[in-house]
Amino acid sequence: MKPIKIITGILFLAAITSIVVGYIISNPKCIGFGVIGLFFLVFPLFSYYRWKDKDIKDYMITKENIEKMRKNQKRHKY
Repeated sequence: MKPIKIITGILFLAAITSIVVGYIISNPKCIGFGVIGLFFLVFPLFSYYRWKDKDIKDYMITKENIEKMRKNQKRHKY
């Protein structure tokens, strides 16, 4: 397994654990640290890991992609 995937998984578990423990012991700071960790550490690492080998132009709406969509739509006849 890749190190970034392991780090993301560990941080995810730590953030979820922090949130759950915060609810159990009624500590808003613990819940807040869990949420901050989730959104400022886990989400960016996960996004980087999933998108690092992708071409962003495949997901942008360009004239070429619009033509491809129209061609596929005519071919499939929904």
